[in-house]
Amino acid sequence: MATVSIIYRKDKLNKKGEAPIHFRIIKDRKISYISSGIMIPEEHWDEKKNRIKGKHQNSARLNSFISNKFTELQDQVFEHDTISKSLTTRQLRDKIYGKKATDFFEFADEAVERYLQNGKIGTYDKNCSIITKLREYMNGKILAFQDITPEFLTKYEKHLREKHHNTTNTVYKDYKFIRRLFNDAYSQDIIEHNVIPFNKYKMKSEKTQRSYLTEDELLKIEELSLTPGTRIELHRNMFVFSAYAGGLRVSDVLQLKWKDFDGHHIHVTIMKTGGQLSIKLPNKSLEIINKYKPAEADNNAFIFPQLPEEIELTNAREVDTEISRATAYINKNLKIIAKKLEIEKNISFHISRHTFATRALRKGISIDKVSKILGHAALRETQIYAKIVSSELDKAMDIFNE
Repeated sequence: MATVSIIYRKDKLNKKGEAPIHFRIIKDRKISYISSGIMIPEEHWDEKKNRIKGKHQNSARLNSFISNKFTELQDQVFEHDTISKSLTTRQLRDKIYGKKATDFFEFADEAVERYLQNGKIGTYDKNCSIITKLREYMNGKILAFQDITPEFLTKYEKHLREKHHNTTNTVYKDYKFIRRLFNDAYSQDIIEHNVIPFNKYKMKSEKTQRSYLTEDELLKIEELSLTPGTRIELHRNMFVFSAYAGGLRVSDVLQLKWKDFDGHHIHVTIMKTGGQLSIKLPNKSLEIINKYKPAEADNNAFIFPQLPEEIELTNAREVDTEISRATAYINKNLKIIAKKLEIEKNISFHISRHTFATRALRKGISIDKVSKILGHAALRETQIYAKIVSSELDKAMDIFNE
Protein backbone atom coordinates (compact mmCIF):
# COMPACT_ATOMS: atom_id res chain seq x y z
CA MET A 1 0.00 0.00 0.00
CA ALA A 2 1.27 3.46 -0.89
CA THR A 3 1.68 6.15 1.78
CA VAL A 4 1.47 9.93 1.35
CA SER A 5 3.16 12.58 3.47
CA ILE A 6 3.89 16.34 3.46
CA ILE A 7 7.59 17.14 3.11
CA TYR A 8 9.55 20.37 3.38
CA ARG A 9 12.39 19.89 0.85
CA LYS A 10 15.47 21.34 2.59
CA ASP A 11 17.53 19.70 -0.14
CA LYS A 12 15.93 22.10 -2.62
CA LEU A 13 16.81 25.40 -0.90
CA ASN A 14 17.27 28.25 -3.39
CA LYS A 15 19.47 31.34 -3.13
CA LYS A 16 16.72 33.18 -1.25
CA GLY A 17 16.73 30.53 1.47
CA GLU A 18 13.35 29.19 0.34
CA ALA A 19 12.46 25.55 -0.26
CA PRO A 20 9.37 23.86 -1.75
CA ILE A 21 6.69 21.92 0.06
CA HIS A 22 6.06 18.58 -1.65
CA PHE A 23 3.72 15.65 -1.22
CA ARG A 24 5.76 12.44 -1.05
CA ILE A 25 4.42 9.07 -2.24
CA ILE A 26 6.20 5.94 -1.02
CA LYS A 27 5.38 2.51 -2.38
CA ASP A 28 7.52 -0.62 -2.28
CA ARG A 29 10.39 1.54 -1.00
CA LYS A 30 10.20 3.69 -4.15
CA ILE A 31 9.66 7.45 -3.75
CA SER A 32 7.98 10.02 -5.98
CA TYR A 33 7.22 13.69 -5.29
CA ILE A 34 4.40 16.05 -6.28
CA SER A 35 4.91 19.78 -5.88
CA SER A 36 2.39 21.86 -3.90
CA GLY A 37 3.57 24.98 -5.70
CA ILE A 38 4.45 26.63 -2.37
CA MET A 39 7.93 27.96 -1.48
CA ILE A 40 8.72 29.30 2.01
CA PRO A 41 11.82 30.20 4.07
CA GLU A 42 13.09 27.45 6.39
CA GLU A 43 12.33 29.49 9.54
CA HIS A 44 8.63 29.54 8.61
CA TRP A 45 8.31 25.73 8.60
CA ASP A 46 7.29 23.85 11.74
CA GLU A 47 9.02 20.49 11.34
CA LYS A 48 7.34 18.83 14.36
CA LYS A 49 3.78 19.79 13.36
CA ASN A 50 4.55 19.52 9.64
CA ARG A 51 2.89 22.83 8.82
CA ILE A 52 3.68 26.51 8.15
CA LYS A 53 4.28 28.53 11.30
CA GLY A 54 1.81 31.22 12.35
CA LYS A 55 4.35 33.99 11.88
CA HIS A 56 4.06 33.58 8.09
CA GLN A 57 1.60 36.22 6.84
CA ASN A 58 -0.42 33.68 4.81
CA SER A 59 0.00 30.69 7.11
CA ALA A 60 -3.74 30.01 7.69
CA ARG A 61 -4.65 30.11 3.99
CA LEU A 62 -1.61 28.09 2.88
CA ASN A 63 -2.03 25.45 5.60
CA SER A 64 -5.68 25.04 4.60
CA PHE A 65 -4.66 24.63 0.95
CA ILE A 66 -1.98 22.05 1.83
CA SER A 67 -4.36 20.13 4.10
CA ASN A 68 -7.07 19.95 1.44
CA LYS A 69 -4.61 18.88 -1.28
CA PHE A 70 -3.11 16.29 1.06
CA THR A 71 -6.54 14.78 1.80
CA GLU A 72 -7.44 14.81 -1.89
CA LEU A 73 -4.18 13.16 -2.81
CA GLN A 74 -4.57 10.47 -0.13
CA ASP A 75 -8.02 9.59 -1.48
CA GLN A 76 -6.80 9.44 -5.08
CA VAL A 77 -3.75 7.38 -4.24
CA PHE A 78 -5.91 4.95 -2.27
CA GLU A 79 -8.35 4.66 -5.18
CA HIS A 80 -5.68 4.02 -7.83
CA ASP A 81 -3.62 1.79 -5.57
CA THR A 82 -6.68 -0.33 -4.81
CA ILE A 83 -7.58 -0.71 -8.52
CA SER A 84 -4.05 -1.58 -9.66
CA LYS A 85 -1.64 -2.68 -6.96
CA SER A 86 1.10 -3.05 -9.59
CA LEU A 87 1.36 0.73 -10.22
CA THR A 88 4.71 2.32 -9.38
CA THR A 89 4.96 5.60 -7.41
CA ARG A 90 5.74 7.42 -10.63
CA GLN A 91 2.76 5.87 -12.37
CA LEU A 92 0.52 6.80 -9.42
CA ARG A 93 1.67 10.39 -9.66
CA ASP A 94 1.10 10.47 -13.41
CA LYS A 95 -2.36 8.88 -13.13
CA ILE A 96 -3.42 11.52 -10.62
CA TYR A 97 -1.83 14.66 -12.02
CA GLY A 98 -1.27 13.65 -15.63
CA LYS A 99 2.00 12.95 -17.40
CA LYS A 100 3.79 15.96 -18.85
CA ALA A 101 4.48 15.90 -22.56
CA THR A 102 8.11 14.82 -22.96
CA ASP A 103 10.38 16.65 -25.39
CA PHE A 104 11.27 14.20 -28.15
CA PHE A 105 14.35 16.08 -29.38
CA GLU A 106 15.82 16.33 -25.88
CA PHE A 107 15.48 12.57 -25.43
CA ALA A 108 16.80 11.88 -28.96
CA ASP A 109 19.86 14.13 -28.47
CA GLU A 110 20.80 12.27 -25.28
CA ALA A 111 20.42 8.91 -27.04
CA VAL A 112 22.52 10.00 -30.03
CA GLU A 113 25.19 11.46 -27.76
CA ARG A 114 25.67 8.04 -26.13
CA TYR A 115 26.75 6.62 -29.51
CA LEU A 116 29.44 9.30 -29.66
CA GLN A 117 30.57 8.55 -26.10
CA ASN A 118 30.82 4.84 -26.98
CA GLY A 119 32.95 5.60 -30.03
CA LYS A 120 30.29 4.50 -32.55
CA ILE A 121 30.96 7.40 -34.89
CA GLY A 122 29.23 6.00 -37.96
CA THR A 123 26.05 5.27 -36.00
CA TYR A 124 26.28 8.68 -34.33
CA ASP A 125 26.57 10.50 -37.69
CA LYS A 126 23.75 8.47 -39.26
CA ASN A 127 21.32 9.08 -36.40
CA CYS A 128 22.32 12.75 -36.14
CA SER A 129 21.27 13.06 -39.78
CA ILE A 130 17.90 11.44 -39.01
CA ILE A 131 17.17 13.86 -36.17
CA THR A 132 18.44 16.86 -38.17
CA LYS A 133 15.95 16.12 -40.98
CA LEU A 134 13.13 15.90 -38.44
CA ARG A 135 14.21 19.19 -36.79
CA GLU A 136 14.21 20.93 -40.15
CA TYR A 137 10.72 19.60 -40.82
CA MET A 138 9.50 21.02 -37.49
CA ASN A 139 11.08 24.40 -38.37
CA GLY A 140 11.92 25.34 -34.78
CA LYS A 141 8.68 24.06 -33.24
CA ILE A 142 8.70 21.95 -30.07
CA LEU A 143 8.04 18.26 -30.68
CA ALA A 144 6.73 16.03 -27.89
CA PHE A 145 6.50 12.24 -28.06
CA GLN A 146 2.74 12.68 -27.93
CA ASP A 147 2.85 14.80 -31.12
CA ILE A 148 4.27 11.94 -33.18
CA THR A 149 1.08 10.15 -34.13
CA PRO A 150 0.41 7.72 -37.03
CA GLU A 151 -0.96 10.72 -38.96
CA PHE A 152 2.24 12.69 -38.25
CA LEU A 153 4.38 9.78 -39.50
CA THR A 154 2.34 9.54 -42.71
CA LYS A 155 2.80 13.26 -43.44
CA TYR A 156 6.49 13.16 -42.55
CA GLU A 157 7.06 10.14 -44.81
CA LYS A 158 5.54 12.12 -47.70
CA HIS A 159 7.93 15.00 -46.86
CA LEU A 160 10.97 12.69 -46.82
CA ARG A 161 10.08 11.30 -50.23
CA GLU A 162 9.29 14.65 -51.87
CA LYS A 163 11.87 16.95 -50.23
CA HIS A 164 14.78 14.56 -49.67
CA HIS A 165 13.92 12.01 -52.37
CA ASN A 166 14.35 9.24 -49.79
CA THR A 167 13.66 5.69 -50.91
CA THR A 168 11.32 3.33 -49.09
CA ASN A 169 14.26 1.67 -47.32
CA THR A 170 15.79 5.00 -46.29
CA VAL A 171 12.48 6.04 -44.72
CA TYR A 172 12.34 2.62 -43.06
CA LYS A 173 15.80 3.12 -41.50
CA ASP A 174 14.83 6.61 -40.25
CA TYR A 175 11.63 5.29 -38.70
CA LYS A 176 13.42 2.28 -37.25
CA PHE A 177 15.58 4.66 -35.18
CA ILE A 178 12.59 6.79 -34.17
CA ARG A 179 10.75 3.62 -33.12
CA ARG A 180 13.75 2.58 -31.02
CA LEU A 181 13.60 5.94 -29.21
CA PHE A 182 9.91 5.35 -28.43
CA ASN A 183 10.64 1.86 -27.12
CA ASP A 184 13.50 3.18 -24.97
CA ALA A 185 11.29 5.96 -23.58
CA TYR A 186 8.60 3.41 -22.75
CA SER A 187 11.05 1.05 -21.05
CA GLN A 188 12.31 4.00 -18.97
CA ASP A 189 8.71 4.75 -17.94
CA ILE A 190 8.82 8.15 -19.66
CA ILE A 191 5.83 7.52 -21.93
CA GLU A 192 2.79 5.23 -21.82
CA HIS A 193 2.48 2.31 -24.23
CA ASN A 194 -0.52 3.87 -25.96
CA VAL A 195 1.64 6.85 -27.00
CA ILE A 196 3.79 4.67 -29.29
CA PRO A 197 2.52 5.42 -32.85
CA PHE A 198 4.17 2.32 -34.33
CA ASN A 199 1.49 0.20 -32.66
CA LYS A 200 -0.77 1.38 -35.48
CA TYR A 201 1.56 2.75 -38.14
CA LYS A 202 2.97 0.04 -40.42
CA MET A 203 6.57 0.59 -41.49
CA LYS A 204 7.35 -0.40 -45.08
CA SER A 205 10.54 -1.83 -46.57
CA GLU A 206 11.59 -3.32 -49.88
CA LYS A 207 13.69 -6.43 -50.41
CA THR A 208 17.16 -5.71 -51.76
CA GLN A 209 19.34 -8.00 -53.82
CA ARG A 210 22.66 -8.89 -52.17
CA SER A 211 25.43 -9.04 -54.73
CA TYR A 212 28.13 -11.69 -54.43
CA LEU A 213 30.76 -13.17 -56.69
CA THR A 214 30.60 -16.57 -58.32
CA GLU A 215 33.56 -18.93 -58.01
CA ASP A 216 34.70 -17.97 -61.52
CA GLU A 217 34.45 -14.23 -60.83
CA LEU A 218 36.42 -14.50 -57.60
CA LEU A 219 39.09 -16.60 -59.34
CA LYS A 220 39.42 -13.98 -62.11
CA ILE A 221 40.04 -11.28 -59.50
CA GLU A 222 42.57 -13.49 -57.69
CA GLU A 223 44.53 -14.22 -60.87
CA LEU A 224 44.42 -10.73 -62.38
CA SER A 225 47.99 -9.56 -63.08
CA LEU A 226 48.66 -6.27 -61.28
CA THR A 227 51.87 -4.33 -60.73
CA PRO A 228 53.42 -5.53 -57.43
CA GLY A 229 53.55 -2.95 -54.66
CA THR A 230 50.80 -0.74 -56.07
CA ARG A 231 47.72 0.35 -54.13
CA ILE A 232 45.41 -1.40 -56.55
CA GLU A 233 47.22 -4.69 -55.90
CA LEU A 234 46.99 -4.12 -52.14
CA HIS A 235 43.26 -3.44 -52.39
CA ARG A 236 42.68 -6.54 -54.53
CA ASN A 237 44.59 -8.67 -52.03
CA MET A 238 42.64 -7.27 -49.08
CA PHE A 239 39.38 -8.05 -50.89
CA VAL A 240 40.39 -11.64 -51.69
CA PHE A 241 41.75 -12.09 -48.15
CA SER A 242 38.35 -11.13 -46.71
CA ALA A 243 36.46 -13.38 -49.14
CA TYR A 244 38.36 -16.34 -47.65
CA ALA A 245 38.88 -15.08 -44.07
CA GLY A 246 35.32 -15.09 -42.79
CA GLY A 247 34.10 -12.08 -44.78
CA LEU A 248 35.76 -9.58 -42.45
CA ARG A 249 34.49 -6.03 -42.87
CA VAL A 250 36.85 -3.49 -44.39
CA SER A 251 37.06 -1.62 -41.07
CA ASP A 252 38.40 -4.75 -39.36
CA VAL A 253 40.78 -5.73 -42.18
CA LEU A 254 42.26 -2.22 -42.22
CA GLN A 255 42.97 -2.36 -38.48
CA LEU A 256 44.53 -5.84 -38.41
CA LYS A 257 47.97 -5.77 -36.78
CA TRP A 258 50.69 -8.41 -36.69
CA LYS A 259 49.97 -8.98 -33.00
CA ASP A 260 46.50 -10.22 -34.08
CA PHE A 261 48.04 -13.01 -36.19
CA ASP A 262 49.54 -16.11 -34.55
CA GLY A 263 50.65 -17.83 -37.73
CA HIS A 264 47.39 -19.71 -38.25
CA HIS A 265 44.57 -17.60 -36.77
CA ILE A 266 43.62 -13.97 -36.66
CA HIS A 267 42.10 -12.68 -33.44
CA VAL A 268 39.79 -9.72 -33.98
CA THR A 269 37.66 -7.36 -31.93
CA ILE A 270 34.90 -6.48 -34.40
CA MET A 271 34.63 -2.71 -34.75
CA LYS A 272 30.88 -2.69 -35.45
CA THR A 273 29.74 -4.92 -32.57
CA GLY A 274 32.67 -5.12 -30.17
CA GLY A 275 32.48 -8.92 -30.32
CA GLN A 276 35.57 -11.15 -30.28
CA LEU A 277 36.43 -13.43 -33.20
CA SER A 278 39.18 -15.99 -33.74
CA ILE A 279 39.34 -17.23 -37.35
CA LYS A 280 41.58 -19.98 -38.67
CA LEU A 281 42.90 -18.76 -42.00
CA PRO A 282 42.59 -20.99 -45.08
CA ASN A 283 45.64 -21.34 -47.35
CA LYS A 284 44.65 -18.51 -49.72
CA SER A 285 44.40 -16.01 -46.86
CA LEU A 286 47.71 -17.26 -45.39
CA GLU A 287 49.35 -16.86 -48.77
CA ILE A 288 48.17 -13.24 -49.00
CA ILE A 289 49.02 -12.29 -45.43
CA ASN A 290 52.54 -13.72 -45.73
CA LYS A 291 53.21 -11.47 -48.76
CA TYR A 292 53.18 -8.50 -46.40
CA LYS A 293 55.12 -10.03 -43.51
CA PRO A 294 58.51 -8.30 -43.07
CA ALA A 295 61.65 -10.13 -41.90
CA GLU A 296 61.26 -8.54 -38.48
CA ALA A 297 57.60 -7.76 -37.95
CA ASP A 298 56.56 -4.92 -35.64
CA ASN A 299 53.64 -6.34 -33.64
CA ASN A 300 51.94 -2.93 -33.60
CA ALA A 301 52.27 -2.38 -37.37
CA PHE A 302 49.25 -2.86 -39.64
CA ILE A 303 49.28 -6.05 -41.70
CA PHE A 304 47.84 -4.25 -44.73
CA PRO A 305 49.62 -0.86 -44.96
CA GLN A 306 46.76 1.45 -45.87
CA LEU A 307 45.92 3.51 -42.76
CA PRO A 308 48.44 6.17 -41.68
CA GLU A 309 51.02 4.73 -39.28
CA GLU A 310 50.56 7.69 -36.92
CA ILE A 311 46.78 7.23 -36.61
CA GLU A 312 45.54 7.45 -33.01
CA LEU A 313 43.29 4.39 -32.66
CA THR A 314 41.81 5.68 -29.40
CA ASN A 315 40.44 8.71 -31.27
CA ALA A 316 37.14 7.35 -32.61
CA ARG A 317 36.49 10.34 -34.86
CA GLU A 318 39.95 10.18 -36.46
CA VAL A 319 39.64 6.41 -36.98
CA ASP A 320 36.21 6.78 -38.60
CA THR A 321 37.46 9.52 -40.94
CA GLU A 322 40.53 7.56 -42.05
CA ILE A 323 38.56 4.32 -42.54
CA SER A 324 35.94 6.16 -44.61
CA ARG A 325 38.67 7.71 -46.75
CA ALA A 326 40.46 4.36 -47.22
CA THR A 327 37.21 2.54 -48.02
CA ALA A 328 36.34 5.02 -50.76
CA TYR A 329 39.81 4.53 -52.28
CA ILE A 330 39.55 0.73 -52.08
CA ASN A 331 36.08 0.66 -53.64
CA LYS A 332 37.24 2.91 -56.47
CA ASN A 333 40.04 0.47 -57.32
CA LEU A 334 37.75 -2.56 -57.02
CA LYS A 335 35.44 -1.00 -59.61
CA ILE A 336 38.44 -0.52 -61.94
CA ILE A 337 39.31 -4.20 -61.50
CA ALA A 338 35.72 -5.29 -62.18
CA LYS A 339 35.66 -3.19 -65.35
CA LYS A 340 38.94 -4.72 -66.56
CA LEU A 341 37.54 -8.21 -66.04
CA GLU A 342 34.13 -7.29 -67.51
CA ILE A 343 32.36 -8.27 -64.31
CA GLU A 344 29.06 -6.45 -64.56
CA LYS A 345 28.37 -6.07 -60.86
CA ASN A 346 28.56 -3.00 -58.67
CA ILE A 347 31.55 -4.24 -56.68
CA SER A 348 32.49 -2.82 -53.30
CA PHE A 349 34.56 -4.30 -50.48
CA HIS A 350 31.40 -5.47 -48.68
CA ILE A 351 30.70 -7.93 -51.51
CA SER A 352 33.63 -9.99 -50.18
CA ARG A 353 31.49 -10.60 -47.09
CA HIS A 354 28.49 -11.73 -49.14
CA THR A 355 30.80 -13.87 -51.29
CA PHE A 356 32.27 -15.65 -48.26
CA ALA A 357 28.82 -16.35 -46.80
CA THR A 358 27.34 -17.85 -49.97
CA ARG A 359 30.50 -19.88 -50.73
CA ALA A 360 30.64 -21.23 -47.17
CA LEU A 361 27.03 -22.41 -47.29
CA ARG A 362 27.51 -23.94 -50.73
CA LYS A 363 30.50 -25.88 -49.42
CA GLY A 364 28.35 -27.38 -46.68
CA ILE A 365 29.33 -25.34 -43.64
CA SER A 366 26.27 -25.25 -41.37
CA ILE A 367 24.39 -21.97 -41.08
CA ASP A 368 25.05 -21.64 -37.34
CA LYS A 369 28.83 -21.88 -37.93
CA VAL A 370 28.69 -19.38 -40.80
CA SER A 371 26.72 -17.05 -38.53
CA LYS A 372 29.42 -17.25 -35.82
CA ILE A 373 32.25 -16.70 -38.30
CA LEU A 374 30.48 -13.64 -39.72
CA GLY A 375 29.97 -12.34 -36.18
CA HIS A 376 26.22 -12.02 -36.60
CA ALA A 377 24.27 -11.25 -33.43
CA ALA A 378 21.30 -13.36 -34.58
CA LEU A 379 20.89 -16.31 -36.93
CA ARG A 380 18.21 -14.46 -38.93
CA GLU A 381 20.95 -12.15 -40.26
CA THR A 382 22.61 -15.18 -41.88
CA GLN A 383 19.44 -16.77 -43.20
CA ILE A 384 19.27 -14.40 -46.16
CA TYR A 385 22.41 -16.09 -47.54
CA ALA A 386 20.84 -19.50 -47.04
CA LYS A 387 17.88 -18.31 -49.13
CA ILE A 388 20.25 -17.19 -51.88
CA VAL A 389 21.95 -20.60 -51.96
CA SER A 390 18.59 -22.38 -51.87
CA SER A 391 17.40 -20.28 -54.81
CA GLU A 392 20.55 -21.25 -56.75
CA LEU A 393 19.87 -24.93 -56.10
CA ASP A 394 16.28 -24.54 -57.35
CA LYS A 395 17.58 -23.00 -60.57
CA ALA A 396 20.13 -25.80 -60.95
CA MET A 397 17.37 -28.41 -60.69
CA ASP A 398 15.48 -26.71 -63.53
CA ILE A 399 17.99 -28.28 -65.89
CA PHE A 400 15.91 -31.47 -65.74
CA ASN A 401 13.03 -29.57 -67.34
CA GLU A 402 15.04 -28.73 -70.45
